[in-house]
Amino acid sequence: MKAAVIESVGKAVVTEVPDPTPGPREVVVQVAACGLCGTDLHILQGEFAPALPIVPGHEFAGEVVGVGTAVTELTVGDRVAVDPSLYCHECRYCRTGHNNLCERWAAIGVTTAGGAAEYAVAPVANCVRLPEHIRTEDAALVEPLSCAVRGYDVLRARLGAHVLIYGSGTMGLMMLELAKRTGAASVDMVDINERRLSTAQLLGVSGSATNADELERPQGWDVVVDATGNAAAIQDGLDRVAKAGTFLQFGVADYATRVTIDPYRIYNQEITITGSMAVLHSFERAAELFAAGVLDPEVFISDRLPLESYPQALEQFAAGAGRKIVVTP
Repeated sequence: MKAAVIESVGKAVVTEVPDPTPGPREVVVQVAACGLCGTDLHILQGEFAPALPIVPGHEFAGEVVGVGTAVTELTVGDRVAVDPSLYCHECRYCRTGHNNLCERWAAIGVTTAGGAAEYAVAPVANCVRLPEHIRTEDAALVEPLSCAVRGYDVLRARLGAHVLIYGSGTMGLMMLELAKRTGAASVDMVDINERRLSTAQLLGVSGSATNADELERPQGWDVVVDATGNAAAIQDGLDRVAKAGTFLQFGVADYATRVTIDPYRIYNQEITITGSMAVLHSFERAAELFAAGVLDPEVFISDRLPLESYPQALEQFAAGAGRKIVVTP
């Protein structure tokens, strides 16, 4: 079969690889669409994946075309979105409900072959059947949405909060949509890319700017979310949190990224700084929200490119052009 392969640091190609074979409790999915994510860029840079080469792609959906000998929950022809998370279920973190912090954490498309291919293998337990009205090629959005749902689980957002989000890419826009539905009094957004901000305006953001100084909230925001992973944005966002407010590190930063905190201010103003890592008990809820129309795929997916263009798609994504880019085998 044909697949994208990150062969070495900085090098991605499309080539032929062996067809996958399912284990007893696995299914083979014919991929309809696979989304690109910041994690894929980190893998390209030599981070996250334990070893290269690897077939990337952890945001994908498709049709079941093969089932393992012990699979009864799905049949050939079912359309599914796939949760890429692979946990050991044995370590301390798994046993205390923090599976996303698993000591043996792994993921389809990160540590094992993923969905940037014609076919991919997944545990049957990781597959969520799609309702008839959902287009399979749109359901690649379910995985990133499940990360955003996890982010709001961490925030435990209360009604009437004023929210500031850094970054109006796919994840920032998803956080915007969820903030609107969790009772935020206002949702503002900062991005140095004015073209991306126009999408936030289309989705009904309260205020948008290329610099938070342009927004009228001198007392700060109750909730500040970084969806960029950029050191300058993170540093600025930490300084915008209101008293008793919360800063959520949601964007994936490079390993070497460093910022400065003010311990006395954190103590004196009771500021919470927290993070949200990937997916945790949120994939099924994200699938239900997606089916209910929480996202408009035509707004969120800006580019649908053939699998053969995967290296170019990575370059486009790295350049910050567009919103969600998906490849279609």
